[in-house]
Amino acid sequence: MADPTRTWTAALIVIGDEILSGRTQDKNVSQVATWLNVQGIRLREVRVVADDRQAIIEAVNILRVGNDYLFTTGGIGPTHDDITVDAIAAALGVGVEIHEGARAILSAYYKTRGGLTEARLRMARVPAGASLIENRMSGAPGIRHGNIFIMAGVPHITAGMLESLTGTLEGGLPLLSATIGCWVAESEIADLLGATERAHEGCQIGSYPFFREGRTGANFVVRSTSQETLDACVTALSTGLEQGGWTVHPGGI
Repeated sequence: MADPTRTWTAALIVIGDEILSGRTQDKNVSQVATWLNVQGIRLREVRVVADDRQAIIEAVNILRVGNDYLFTTGGIGPTHDDITVDAIAAALGVGVEIHEGARAILSAYYKTRGGLTEARLRMARVPAGASLIENRMSGAPGIRHGNIFIMAGVPHITAGMLESLTGTLEGGLPLLSATIGCWVAESEIADLLGATERAHEGCQIGSYPFFREGRTGANFVVRSTSQETLDACVTALSTGLEQGGWTVHPGGI
């Protein structure tokens, strides 16, 4: 049974010049965070770094030590600028080797697609001592080395790798959430939000204001690992808002 007092954490490094330039909009942060929550692991930090060896090394060495798990996306393709494997190997102080299991997977995948070229074989390179993460979407597998998970940058391929990891990582209790909304200015109910959160240990309340239809409103997301605690907090917040004269919209606005 998961230890309710233990918070398992992860960090994510999104690697790629195309993300920083704005040419590509990253979709992996949200899907990795959502997947981790279900595994009982909290995504504590996300860094976006360029295709720069030293930047990757520095980020890896800080985040792999400060968290239970570190995930990276991007930079593991067949071209010269895909340097993630080399940089992570350098960060770990190990060499780079061809993983024979990855070679076999790629060889089978490309048998009817023009064969396993030198460029494609680059996708079998791993930091020495690594194991593979199954990729059901395309040929190249992901890579695991200790608490580091090296995954593709293409979102649907990343999703497949996450699916293959489901249930394999040790984590705590899944993070549950519930949303309610009100047509109210956030500043008007700041005290109520703070008091409600303090009165319900183990709950966090996130406030997300918006402006629509010519008026101000906010959605409130309550999070907890306990369904009972979550329900009690939502009920208390809803009661406080209704008593203040604001209609509560379950599920948000």
